[in-house]
Amino acid sequence: MKIKKILIANRGEIAVRVIKSARAMGIKTVVLYADDDTKLPHVWMADEAHCLGTGTLKETYLNQAKILEVAKKTKADAIHPGYGFLSENAGFCEAVEKAGLIFIGPTAEAIRLMGDKIGSKIAVEKYNVPMIPGYHGSNQDGAFLSGEAKRIGFPVLIKASAGGGGKGMRIVHAENEFLEALASAKSEAAKAFSNDAVLIEKYVTEPRHIEVQVMSDTHGQHFHLFERECSIQRRYQKVIEETPAPRLSAETQQAICQTAVEIAKGINYRGAGTVEFIMGADQRFYFLEMNTRLQVEHPITEMVTGFDLVGLQIQVASGEKLNLKQADIRQNGHAIECRICAEDPDNGFLPTVGTIKKIGMATLKDVRLDCGYVDGSVVGVNYDPMLAKLIAWAPTREEAINKMLVSLDEVVFAGLKSNRDYLRRLLRHSDFKAGKTHTHFIPDHGESLRPLPADSKEFAVHVAAYLLAGTKAAAISEGVATTNPWTSLSGLRN
Repeated sequence: MKIKKILIANRGEIAVRVIKSARAMGIKTVVLYADDDTKLPHVWMADEAHCLGTGTLKETYLNQAKILEVAKKTKADAIHPGYGFLSENAGFCEAVEKAGLIFIGPTAEAIRLMGDKIGSKIAVEKYNVPMIPGYHGSNQDGAFLSGEAKRIGFPVLIKASAGGGGKGMRIVHAENEFLEALASAKSEAAKAFSNDAVLIEKYVTEPRHIEVQVMSDTHGQHFHLFERECSIQRRYQKVIEETPAPRLSAETQQAICQTAVEIAKGINYRGAGTVEFIMGADQRFYFLEMNTRLQVEHPITEMVTGFDLVGLQIQVASGEKLNLKQADIRQNGHAIECRICAEDPDNGFLPTVGTIKKIGMATLKDVRLDCGYVDGSVVGVNYDPMLAKLIAWAPTREEAINKMLVSLDEVVFAGLKSNRDYLRRLLRHSDFKAGKTHTHFIPDHGESLRPLPADSKEFAVHVAAYLLAGTKAAAISEGVATTNPWTSLSGLRN
């Protein structure tokens, strides 16, 4: 069926992203917005926009009945869930299809299967996928799990079966710490997911988080679009992603990508998905989980392969056979993505709020800013703190890092404290430049990632330069002209 109109069940940056691909394909779009999102760009970029009113997420962007009502009212053919919100909700997928609409994503069966960490591991074991030594059975007795942890060998990782985002996850280094950590993990999992089931895994030292982008059509074709390195994380949330993964042998790259394809083929997957692996220093990799949606970091894959992943999603949902062969998909150059967030890394990564007075523009070639905000947008605490994604492509990794550093200087979010300066510190770190990344990079290098304190002489020089530059410099750095620069000094570091 040819899709003529898509309702986007999301907001902000990802809604803008879907609109751009749909527009290029001649497809009309319908967007939704809560009262506090009235002035965001996705509202005026779409062909139609419908207000969800005010209230909690459950009453707005997670209100399935209201979303389906708008879809029917606007005569949409399909619904694109974006990522987050309802994108991995099997019940929503079923409701969409029951309403006679196309769900631009995988089947409800695949979402449900891969949404359960225990169930997904059991499902993929039959395809000879490398698995981390561990226990992912149904016996949740504390004494039994303690015995399994001892059998596996410490350190071990306790993980909530239904979890995500690091909730219900604990690293245990010794047997006498296990039961207390188990109780803590189960309590957190129960509160977050209404399910306290956990699994136990061998903890991989210096682990790297490598994921593989897959795309499957409904005609039995399954492809990979290579790997992404997502090891720079804080509290299990990704901060910087890149592709190709540094220090990855050609043999390992081929093996990990082919393994991801075998998983997609084995579960008869549909659409875009990401198979995630954990990899040790010895380059042995193990299946972690599968995300049954588009990933936040998909633009770096688009930059090195040249494929529009949202466009491919729409083609698959339309029932088209992808006119592709695996050999047609190649990596070209290197791409890095930085997540620019409204948060203060030097204050425990606490979220920040305020009004964006001015968003800077990237000027270099092959730099992309995916952003769901505009000048004057108010950033509150109701949604994820990510402001934008800055993506840089270059022929080599070193050039991509340098291009990203320049672009981070340019893309200011004046008026709001963000993590831009912290991202620059990460990119300039000698171990990052050498490709020595792992998932504990941020906590392990905590001290060296702190801002260097300026001495009184250096501070005086900066203040003098700032005052001599006058109101024009104040307007550029803060987005506001003022005759009193002291009112703007708080924005010297964004």
